[in-house]
Amino acid sequence: MVAESYSRSLPFTKAYNFRDVGGYAGLDGRRVRWRRLFRADSLHRMREADGEAFAALGIRTVIDLRREFEVQKFGRVPEEHGVDYRNLVIRHVDWEEIEHSTDTVHERWLADRYLNFAEDGREGIAGSLRVIANADAAPVVVHCMAGKDRTGTVCALTLSLLGVSDEDIAADYALTTAAMRPLTEYLLRANPEAVKGNEHMFDSPAEAMLLFLDDLRALHGSVEAYAKEIGVTDDELRSLRSHMLTDI
Repeated sequence: MVAESYSRSLPFTKAYNFRDVGGYAGLDGRRVRWRRLFRADSLHRMREADGEAFAALGIRTVIDLRREFEVQKFGRVPEEHGVDYRNLVIRHVDWEEIEHSTDTVHERWLADRYLNFAEDGREGIAGSLRVIANADAAPVVVHCMAGKDRTGTVCALTLSLLGVSDEDIAADYALTTAAMRPLTEYLLRANPEAVKGNEHMFDSPAEAMLLFLDDLRALHGSVEAYAKEIGVTDDELRSLRSHMLTDI
């Protein structure tokens, strides 16, 4: 049997970082199913032609990881799509308050931010993993503002729980660097204060994700142990692996 294969990046005109996380090798020789979990930047611009393409994916659930003020300022996925919308906020320290001097090791700085997500944002991460684990919620798209950091953390944890290698997880995360170019151009036109002075927040070096996964294991023993510590159950992990991985 020929394995299913799909385009990983989906070309929307008003969403710049919309991707499928399927296709990666996972547990027991199985693969992550395509068209079950997507990752994206903010979906508040999804209208007209993009809306039709979005609807064609059959998405049932949208997980929005942004804080309340971000949703209020920019809006959410249009209600006309009829999805189950979940605003599962990942609490974290404001990045603008964290120094990023010229001698900072950038990958280390990013990995520290992701570890802060994992600790301060436990409630939002646990809630997101539970939704993704529910077969009835799929297909799911998880997003934040740029689809890079909060989204990258939730997707990395999900893929790790599915048995995807750290190298593949980091490579998937690093795909965002190219996607950020058109998004950055858009933000410079529409919301320049989000970019200027924050240029160090707009790339996705694979090493940052590798450092984060190493840090999480050093603190909690394994990604699965961390997931259980924040409240994800064995039944939810079994459900996640059952519907998100291909049959043996």
